[in-house]
Amino acid sequence: MDSFELNKIIGAILGTLLFVMGVGFLAEAIYEPAHGSGPGYDLPAAPADEGSGNTTTAGPAAPVDIGTLLASADPKAGEAAAKKCSSCHDFTEGGPNKTGPNLYGIVGEKIADVPGFAFSEALKAHASETWDYEKLNQWLISPKAFAPGTKMTYAGDKDDKDRANIIAYLSTLSHSPVPFPAPAAPAGGQAPTADQTTSATSSVPQGQAVETPATTDPNKTNSPGTGTTTNTPAGASSVEQTVAAPSASSEAAPASSAAAPASSEAAPASSEAAPAASSETASSSAAQ
Repeated sequence: MDSFELNKIIGAILGTLLFVMGVGFLAEAIYEPAHGSGPGYDLPAAPADEGSGNTTTAGPAAPVDIGTLLASADPKAGEAAAKKCSSCHDFTEGGPNKTGPNLYGIVGEKIADVPGFAFSEALKAHASETWDYEKLNQWLISPKAFAPGTKMTYAGDKDDKDRANIIAYLSTLSHSPVPFPAPAAPAGGQAPTADQTTSATSSVPQGQAVETPATTDPNKTNSPGTGTTTNTPAGASSVEQTVAAPSASSEAAPASSAAAPASSEAAPASSEAAPAASSETASSSAAQ
């Protein structure tokens, strides 16, 4: 290869490099971002809590009552879910201890009291307690939270339904299963049902006045709107009749229905006066 060919190769390489550099400079000149070209805008801050003024964060939700969970638990589903525990526990009566103790009859049993199994000091601290349904629920949620320092490596089950099914299955592993606790009553009580409430209605159309004994005037001698005693005209009757004036609430019969029994006692007195007035009127006309 002569020097002329070598110069062409070197020149081509240098020319390519120059071309690439030139394109890079041109691109930077065209697409260089503008700095300080205008005012910027800050993002709006998160709105403050304008509710009750309580700025404390809400704590963890309260655990569901174990009685409520067990009321709808399925032991068959719990047996299937407990199969994941069979590698460390035996569920048969008189079965051996494995990595964990035998769990037959565990409900109602003293904690850390399975013969032949070496429990951790963390569980021995609860030896005076009993595996009731609530403690089993707490244990299955998080063994390390129930007994810090326990040797059990199980992380826990956060699913309420799954835990309830497993506990219901454990309750069947006994000749005399421990009864489930009653579900807790809902907060605030229960509202009365439609069968426990009745509504009072009136047979009188709304707006229609009802004539009660207190507003009845057999002889039509009472002055309208008054409760005074009026004398009958001469020749009709000399007996004075006292008639109760219509009460202000007589036109609202459904609302004043309670007053009817009290005013009904006035009716016999008025009715007894009617025959007397009729007989005296007849005698007066005969005398004339």
